[in-house]
Amino acid sequence: MKFRSWLIVPGVSEERLGAAFGTGADVVVVDLADTVPHESKARARELGKAWLAAHRTNLFGNRGMSRWVRINALDSGYSRDDLAGVMAGAPDGIILPRAAGPEAVQHLASEIYELEQHFALPASSTRIMPVVGETPLAAMRIAAYFDAAHQRLCGLTWSETGLAASLGAADPGIIGPCEGQDGRSDASRFVRAQTLLTAHAAHVISIEAPFADPGDGAGIKGAAQRARADGFTGMFAVHPQQVEVINAAFTPGAAEIEKAQEIVAAFETNPHAVSLPLHGRTIERADLARAQRVIHLAETEIHGNDAGLRSILRPA
Repeated sequence: MKFRSWLIVPGVSEERLGAAFGTGADVVVVDLADTVPHESKARARELGKAWLAAHRTNLFGNRGMSRWVRINALDSGYSRDDLAGVMAGAPDGIILPRAAGPEAVQHLASEIYELEQHFALPASSTRIMPVVGETPLAAMRIAAYFDAAHQRLCGLTWSETGLAASLGAADPGIIGPCEGQDGRSDASRFVRAQTLLTAHAAHVISIEAPFADPGDGAGIKGAAQRARADGFTGMFAVHPQQVEVINAAFTPGAAEIEKAQEIVAAFETNPHAVSLPLHGRTIERADLARAQRVIHLAETEIHGNDAGLRSILRPA
């Protein structure tokens, strides 16, 4: 299973849900939170459950596609109804916004466990990915997900807009970026880096925050390429037209794969070497770990939070 592109689809939009499967997204996220107004929450749960059930088994060329749900935050008053409304559709995972820390994952896990039993779903089959660092306190606790990693924890992600709202930060789209900067605040850079580092330390996936402007083709391309270069596993898409760009950015090219294969082959011939010469330069164990990751990505052998995923994220 691949985790490159995560398409967020409003749960209240029957049309967009119906078209989601054909977008090429690796993961479709039925959103019950930000894109759904209060008066439409119940309707979104109904549509979401129906869509999940309809696509529970992939029949189109055995194409792998994960089905996730973004519920409302635990303190919103909606999260329990969200879970009760969609768990019958057996989602592959739940995205939890405004997660305060590992305790929030543990709380959500206990509720999911009860619903898995109620709907006769396999135990621990529903994964969890918290949106971390959306408040100042939550930002200071990101590293705690490594110390208290839960068995359902599939990955970590963050929200630049959520953090900005919590801080009361100005919108760079209105006032323009500060001179000499890219418009991203130091607080956003901190949370992004902590999310990425903690996910890698815990051997779970790391998903980049979405690029908000669906009409900016150059912007999404650059953002996706930076995310891949920095070490993220995938990225959220807010519009179907972003999916192809994200998939391309997170798919190794032929030259990259060939180079990776050469590095792996060199260390297979010299399994105890710390460093080796290759094409006039020295390669080290860090290069081997990167090469193995590229090869695994190319082979699309990513299996949630199991040994397949850990073999990609754990250094050689």
